[in-house]
Amino acid sequence: MKNESSVKIYSEWDIVAARQLGREIAKELGFGTVDQTRITTAISELARNIYLYAGKGEIHFEPVNSLGKRGLQIIAFDHGPGIQDIRRAMEDGFSTSNGLGAGLPGVKRLMDEFDLTSTPGEGTTVQAVKWLRDRRFG
Repeated sequence: MKNESSVKIYSEWDIVAARQLGREIAKELGFGTVDQTRITTAISELARNIYLYAGKGEIHFEPVNSLGKRGLQIIAFDHGPGIQDIRRAMEDGFSTSNGLGAGLPGVKRLMDEFDLTSTPGEGTTVQAVKWLRDRRFG
C-alpha cells in the first residue's frame, strides 16, 4: 500500500485527489466495486464539506483490523468554524450550501461506522469505517 495515506484539502482539485487515493486504497484492501463507490462518495462529501465550510483540512485513510474484521477508516478533520447544531446537520435534506443536503447523513448511511465531533470555533472531525464483507455470505 502507498505510504501516502492522507490528502490535504485546500482546493476543489484536492477533493478529486482524496477520492482517487481513497478508491485506490479500498481496492488494494479488497473492497468490491460497489463498496469502492460508497467509500469514494463518502470521501467526496467529507472533502467537499471541508473545502466549503472550513476552507482547508485533511483526510486520512487507515486500514483497520478489529475482532477479525478488516476495513478502511477515514478521518476527515479541519480547524474551521465547527458545526453549530450537529443534530440539525445530521437531518436529511438539511444544507447550508444550497446543495442536496445528502452530506453528513449520506456519509453515515454509506459507511458502517460514523462518529462526528465538532466544537464551534475550533473545528470538526468525522471518523467513518467501512468493513470488508465476507464474499461467501454476500
